[in-house]
Amino acid sequence: MYQAQLRWQPIAVLLVLALIWGANMAIIKIGARELAPLFMAGLRSLVASVCLYVWMKAKGVSLFPSKRILFHGIVVGLFFGSEFGFIYTGLGYTLASRTYILLYTSPFFVALEAHFFLKGDRLNPWKAAGLILAFAGVVALFVRDVGSFSLSALPGDLMALAGGALWGSTTVYVKKYLSHRTVPLQTLFYQVFFSAPPLFLMSIVLEDVIVSSFSLAAGFSVFYQCIIVAFLSYLVWFKLIHRYPVSLLHAFSFFTPVLGVFLSGAVILGEVISPSLIVALTLVSLGMVLVNRQPGAKSPLETQA
Repeated sequence: MYQAQLRWQPIAVLLVLALIWGANMAIIKIGARELAPLFMAGLRSLVASVCLYVWMKAKGVSLFPSKRILFHGIVVGLFFGSEFGFIYTGLGYTLASRTYILLYTSPFFVALEAHFFLKGDRLNPWKAAGLILAFAGVVALFVRDVGSFSLSALPGDLMALAGGALWGSTTVYVKKYLSHRTVPLQTLFYQVFFSAPPLFLMSIVLEDVIVSSFSLAAGFSVFYQCIIVAFLSYLVWFKLIHRYPVSLLHAFSFFTPVLGVFLSGAVILGEVISPSLIVALTLVSLGMVLVNRQPGAKSPLETQA
């Protein structure tokens, strides 16, 4: 039985993951100058699959213990591939800032689905308030660039929302059908292995130029996405999913766009930290305190005091 509240160790790991995934936003943009985004996503899944296959063979871990596991693995991979298909295609119709906001509705989908489909992972007033507060932080970060409603941007908005829903649903699906039947190595292998073919297929259909050139910067971008993100960080993420309530884990993903803006702007590009970034980080942090608070119990900050 997993814990109903996160202690400082998993929280620290989640913050490191948020940093890695936040930096990935800028690194994908660097790679996209020379490589098509969907192709990079497919390549990321393919390389991570090979790494995981070698590791699993070395450790003697079975690839597909049963036909039922195989079926669930295919579903997870298709969810994951479709998520990125919606996100990258939707970016052609709407602003990146709107995509960020709609994509990070995923913790709401996780909390709602977990409430109905996962035993012991219920939605409560503290968790709901924390999610709303953290989401407000993400909105505050991008509010200047969001713009008004546009009918031409609606398809992109809907695809970004679908991406957020699929991200959340994938997490809940893994928790319900795979976390107690597989080890994290297997779970991640299914996600990346079965997502590679549809991603490459979408790249062939939707992207005109797959590779325009290949510099050292593009090579670093591919390495970061394949090894650091898809192989190592996702493996840590699935280890957490196997152990803790997914609604708590996914709520911490709100830190990703905030830290991503900080890393890509203030650190990589040397821009001045804006007041909106400080407001966003404050709201997300306060939201996570509320999300991680047990009803009738002291908050993590009160416990440490």
